[in-house]
Amino acid sequence: MAEEVLGAVLVTLSDREDARELADQLLEQGYEPCRVHRDMLAGEDDAEDVDWVIEVCTGPHGGPALLDEPHLAALAEDYGGFTATG
Repeated sequence: MAEEVLGAVLVTLSDREDARELADQLLEQGYEPCRVHRDMLAGEDDAEDVDWVIEVCTGPHGGPALLDEPHLAALAEDYGGFTATG
């Protein structure tokens, strides 16, 4: 996984297309960067069962995305996902 940035929010979804769709929505809302990458747990042997993570560092207000974590968590829940803070 990419190095986590202080104040970043990691949005985790199980579906790659959902992750890309949400990342595009977040970019349109002014969040940046919204990098999508795979998150394979240590010992995970089935590449099909990996999660997809959107790393969101900065909110539309210019501050850390952490300030918008409740909003990001609600969006993640809409896709059956969850958030964690970096």
